Amino acid sequence: MIAGMLAEGAGSVENSMRRHLGTHLATHLATIPVIAGVLIALQGIAGAGEPHAFLELFTSQGCSSCPAADQLLGELAVEPGVVALSLPIDYWDYLGWKDTLASPAHSARQRAYAHVRGDREVYTPQIVVNGSMHVVGSDRAAIEHTIVQTERNSAVMSLPVHVSVVGGELTVTAGAIAKEHLAGEVWLCSLEREVTVAIGRGENNGHTVTYHNVVRRWFKLGDWTGAAASWTVPTSEVLVDGADAAAVLVQEGTSDKPGIVLGAAISPVGQHAAVEGSKIIEAR
Repeated sequence: MIAGMLAEGAGSVENSMRRHLGTHLATHLATIPVIAGVLIALQGIAGAGEPHAFLELFTSQGCSSCPAADQLLGELAVEPGVVALSLPIDYWDYLGWKDTLASPAHSARQRAYAHVRGDREVYTPQIVVNGSMHVVGSDRAAIEHTIVQTERNSAVMSLPVHVSVVGGELTVTAGAIAKEHLAGEVWLCSLEREVTVAIGRGENNGHTVTYHNVVRRWFKLGDWTGAAASWTVPTSEVLVDGADAAAVLVQEGTSDKPGIVLGAAISPVGQHAAVEGSKIIEAR
């Protein structure tokens, strides 16, 4: 279900959502001739260690359009240089199924992005790319194209960020950038890397869906002001509500007015980290 509006009504929402999806599909079909060029550009960048992308999928168990996006996010999450998170929202709960993973904070974050952009585009499945632009979450070609577009801003994903897990502690390190007036908030997300849900009512009644890198809790670690800095927290504070991994992002703006993502990283935590070893991703 895709709605190009704030999810506040019920009566005309479904028709609006279908119109919005049709508009998106028509737009992307019309741009097929340029997709090959975009993919070639992506391949060239990937060869040099780019693009580094921070993807936030706003999804819902009550959304019939979302399972395809949930599956795609799982594929994107294992690509090098990509930090991909699922943020289940709660505004479709009234349709007959209460999302078991949803958080009002995710709905608020999605609306905050729309407010900053000034477009009122709040729908599912929606992916926000690098804190800057949004796209239908099941459209791989559009996601790849949007990654390239966001990287026209040289500050996007320009900050080296590391996450390490050693001896029951998780340490986040952010590098230094000489650019003036570049600063951001540092957020740590507890993640459950894979959650399978049997949905018993609503639009996905009878379906079993697997969600990837589900955000279970947010922690603000502090502020990054341009100089190198680090933060350390006990892994016990991260391993909540089934979490077995952590992501960190440094983002311009505030939680109420989120801006571009300057850098991000992801790491397994706890028992899984002991099995796989500490995994460090540098985001540039």
